[in-house]
Amino acid sequence: MVNLTKLEFVALDISGKNYLSWVLDAKIHLDAMGLGDTIKEKNKASNQENAKALIFLRHHLDEALKIEYLTIKDPLILWKNLKERYDHLKMVFLPKARHIWINLRLKGFKSITKYNSEMFRITSILTLCGEMISDFDKLEKTFSTFHASNVLLQQYREKGFTKYCDLIAHLLVAEQNNDLLMKIMTIGLLCCTIPRSE
Repeated sequence: MVNLTKLEFVALDISGKNYLSWVLDAKIHLDAMGLGDTIKEKNKASNQENAKALIFLRHHLDEALKIEYLTIKDPLILWKNLKERYDHLKMVFLPKARHIWINLRLKGFKSITKYNSEMFRITSILTLCGEMISDFDKLEKTFSTFHASNVLLQQYREKGFTKYCDLIAHLLVAEQNNDLLMKIMTIGLLCCTIPRSE
């Protein structure tokens, strides 16, 4: 039977592949509903609050997981069991995320937008695994992976950026201006090569 109730976020997959983001989403939503204490040790949540939290958590579980944890009546116990089952995945995802971070190169992307998207994706995974990536780290990663022939690199470094988003904004403008210049040059070349009729 199809579940017709809309999920606030993706249900926890039985493989646990989305556990790290699921935990974050579940905590945020429970806090927003005033039920965040139900998954904390020595909480003073009422029976009604525990029931609401349990219904919410079970609603965001894969059907097979729901059946496996059918007899659990306390949201804290369910939370702990899921943590025990899936929390080790941080150690599975972390080496791959570190590898991607180490090999992330600006020159490996066709556009600043694609590079920026990958930068945010990988730093989010690292953060979910417990490793914080600062703006300084992102700036250094970007500067250190410019094309070696890029003469603007030193100019960007000298601007003294302290926020990664400021550097990316400048790079996006430069990329857009460069694309525009290339289009103008292409049109100019086409105009020069088309014979004029007299």
